[in-house]
Amino acid sequence: MPRLPLVVIFLLTLLSGGAVGAEPLIPILNLKGPIGPATSDYVERGLEQAREQGAEAVVLRIDTPGGLDSAMRDIIKSVLSSPVPVVAYVAPSGARAASAGTYILYASHVAAMAPGTSVGAATPVPIGLPSPLPSPPRPERQPEKNGEPDEEQTTDDTPPREPKPAVRPTMGDKAVSDAAAYIRSLARMRGRNADWAEKAVREAASLGAEEALEIGVIDIVAPTLEDLLAQLDGRQVVVLGQTRSLSTKAARTVEIEADWRTELLAVITNPNVAYILMLVGIYGLMFEFINPGALVPGIVGAVCLVLALYALNVLPINYAGLALMLLGIGLMTAEAFAPSFGVLGIGGAAAFAIGSVILFEAGGPHFAVSWAVVGAVALSSLAFSMIVIAMAVKARRRPVVTGRREMIGSKGQVLEWSGRTGRVRTHGEIWQASAHTPLEPGQEIRVASLEELTLVVEPVPKKDEQ
Repeated sequence: MPRLPLVVIFLLTLLSGGAVGAEPLIPILNLKGPIGPATSDYVERGLEQAREQGAEAVVLRIDTPGGLDSAMRDIIKSVLSSPVPVVAYVAPSGARAASAGTYILYASHVAAMAPGTSVGAATPVPIGLPSPLPSPPRPERQPEKNGEPDEEQTTDDTPPREPKPAVRPTMGDKAVSDAAAYIRSLARMRGRNADWAEKAVREAASLGAEEALEIGVIDIVAPTLEDLLAQLDGRQVVVLGQTRSLSTKAARTVEIEADWRTELLAVITNPNVAYILMLVGIYGLMFEFINPGALVPGIVGAVCLVLALYALNVLPINYAGLALMLLGIGLMTAEAFAPSFGVLGIGGAAAFAIGSVILFEAGGPHFAVSWAVVGAVALSSLAFSMIVIAMAVKARRRPVVTGRREMIGSKGQVLEWSGRTGRVRTHGEIWQASAHTPLEPGQEIRVASLEELTLVVEPVPKKDEQ
């Protein structure tokens, strides 16, 4: 019996020794290309997976031109709340951490760059029509030249000028001020150069790796991932208010690849794809309502519309643009039912094109609908409206082929006749007929009018028979 506790202690010792001797794990997350909802979802789930695996640190390898402000802030929130240290590494050579990438670099526990990379140009850039950036400060008045007073300088006898009204800040000014305050707070949190960070926002300044290291923008310059891990070993970092020492010298690195969910999200949150999905959804449901029972257009349209609504929910959209697009589609559809000889169709195409241009709000040029896509869709819709107009005009000029009006003027032959009534054959059918003059069997007649189900006929003149 006393041997059992000894065996348990021995096994626990082996297990604990194995745990101590296990090599630390460092997941690698690749942040490449424009930053959007798919990127933020990938990083958030990657950091959560690293926490569950008990990783020593996470390396966030960055090569991005920027992206959406909302996605960037989601990534930064995940980094700041992560119990696992995050090392932002701009690599390989030739990569950049521009715009949103600069903020993420500043927010990370350790900032590193490979030689030949750059960081900066963090000024907010709107989609569509550019917002004006803050005006540069007015130059100070030049001193006197050759002892003569400046023309604009006032003297004791000159009455003081009234102060000019202050220039009201624009939306661009507000966006830049907010971004500058945000990146300064991140810089102070990580002990990095806050003045240059604000300069990157207000003046779109950029730096190479060596210059960034010299002025305290980053912590490490490492040409390779192995060299980065060697320099990280033993470094002190503050994670959620607690100081930790990194052990990365013999770490095992594992790349976390984007799964199918991230890939799907990246596809449908592409503004061009979301835009086309929305159109396919609207037109599919519209065709289903016009032709009930078709099923396929309704099912495809419903699926596409749900995917489009999800994408629009995570993308910064302008609801005025969306309303203009729906109005344009409605006007072009109305052209098919109430032809206005182009007024509704052209007006709808114009509203549709304008709404498409302003559909997505500020977020960077990488998250805007392509002008080529907007032009192609608008021209296609306009062409469809013109086709509908041409068909309507052609239909108006076409002779009537059915109904009561079509019977008027049609010719036939008398089969039987007595007095003023009898039976005639016209259009291969036998009808009851009446006439104001007596007729004879075999005589050619023309339908003059209808009285309920009786044809009022008249004889065909001899010149029409020839």
